[in-house]
Amino acid sequence: MDADKRRQLRDAFGAFMTGVTIVTSIDKQGQPIGFTANSFSSVSLDPALLLVSIDKRSANLENFTQCSHFAINILAEQQKEASTIFAQKNEDRFALIDWRWSASRVPLIDNSSAWFDCSLHQVVDAGDHAILIGKVEGFESNATAGLGYYRGAYFTPYQNAQSLIGGPQVVVSALIEFEGHAVMVRQNDGGYQLPSSTVEKRSVSETLGDLLQQLGINAHPGFVYSVYDDRQKHQQHIVFLCALPTDAGSLTPQLSAAEWFDMPTLARLPIKDPALQSMLGRFVKENAVGNYGIYYGDEHSGAIKQFAG
Repeated sequence: MDADKRRQLRDAFGAFMTGVTIVTSIDKQGQPIGFTANSFSSVSLDPALLLVSIDKRSANLENFTQCSHFAINILAEQQKEASTIFAQKNEDRFALIDWRWSASRVPLIDNSSAWFDCSLHQVVDAGDHAILIGKVEGFESNATAGLGYYRGAYFTPYQNAQSLIGGPQVVVSALIEFEGHAVMVRQNDGGYQLPSSTVEKRSVSETLGDLLQQLGINAHPGFVYSVYDDRQKHQQHIVFLCALPTDAGSLTPQLSAAEWFDMPTLARLPIKDPALQSMLGRFVKENAVGNYGIYYGDEHSGAIKQFAG
């Protein structure tokens, strides 16, 4: 394939939005090594397998294809700098970041959105790359939003969502999901609504952070799940889908009116706001298949843009 065709093919591949990872291991002297990759995918849940590819021109090709263990570190949206460090030829990349050893003695990047400690299960030859298939021996998720990559540029789903906000009065809500349950707040009239707070002199992120702190639940915003205008009340509603880390700790909300409900019960709760009732109905269905969309519209109608959850 000539150079122009290769460039066109690379651009076409770049149309697929991915996350960004740092793949780490050790060399034959026991020193940490790593590279930035977005060619990562889950493979199987039983057994737990994942894959990532490495360029055959990499100086560390032999180290990774012959190692006993390696780790995948899914970068959080604040870790653009770490991604750049490991994509370039720096003398000592690990001196420029915070990291620690895993149980199998491979490096784990601090503050990553998630990490997977893997034994090398199989190496597959694939053209100008080698595919590393890892068996997951340990993992952890911090439930923070991941760093995205699209057409040669980074994007951050939570931070970029702030640009959607422009209503006269903004109401921020948290749709907190964990293991098939979600948090709702009981109202004085016996109905329920999502944990919500009005943006006043604070930013949206500060308002959401304060709301989660009041709930006393260690949840983190992943992405905007719904944006709609209530024209009768002159409000704009922004609903963030939030997740909990694997080591979430106590799940009991500090707010006495807040309760966890499983999906079947969530669909039957008395909710007076028809827009919220419709959104929760959609959420219950999407949660069952793990494929979420973003709703844009008003209290009566709108459009849903799908993306993989």
